Amino acid sequence: MPETLTLYTAKVCPYAQRAEIALAEAKAPFTRYEIDLQNKPEWYAPKVNPASKVPAIAYGGPQVPPDQPSPESTKLAESLVLVEFIADLYPNANLLPADPVLRAKARFFIDGVSTKLVPAWHNFLQGKGSVEDLYKAVEYLQEQLPAEGGFAVGQYSIADIAITPFLARARVGLINELGAYPEGEGKKVWEALSSGQGRLARFGKYITDLLNRDSFKATFDEAYITERQKARYANARAQQ
Repeated sequence: MPETLTLYTAKVCPYAQRAEIALAEAKAPFTRYEIDLQNKPEWYAPKVNPASKVPAIAYGGPQVPPDQPSPESTKLAESLVLVEFIADLYPNANLLPADPVLRAKARFFIDGVSTKLVPAWHNFLQGKGSVEDLYKAVEYLQEQLPAEGGFAVGQYSIADIAITPFLARARVGLINELGAYPEGEGKKVWEALSSGQGRLARFGKYITDLLNRDSFKATFDEAYITERQKARYANARAQQ
């Protein structure tokens, strides 16, 4: 019988969705507990994650209510650590390639997501970076994709889980023109990223594959994310 697993998460958070996608891919039994990031429970930091961030996992120990985490369970945090932990717990999900070269390629792709794509996207969203910088970050990742199609290293893996939540939120923001970038540019940027044509043609096909994945669709509440992004970025241009 598998150990008990509780995931502390938040629908709004792309990092937390990484762990949810991994658990969905693994078809793992777990208890989901939503953390209100604007009003975190007092017990959360001292009893689950001292950094007070999501996602976090309580693994093992007795079966207890999520808001009464047992000191006997192991507490783990950081989204990429948790994705690999889930991959190790459920090897049949094949989220970590068996080939060491493909594992290295998956981790290298993830590094590009963390150090290039995410910063470039946030800078563009906040009106602090150019769209060309965003396109260059995307091209860096596009160069690593298999030319013949498919996912980042061929098979679906931790690399694809790492990027998907950010692309999904970028789509919501861009099609709704939410952010401090020039108004009217959002839809054009999303078209360039996702159309499957032009300089980012291969990446557009990759986006389609990612957003059609059942594990993504099961863990993404588009209406909720749209509402939250509208509330957060509605006045971004005026404040710029």
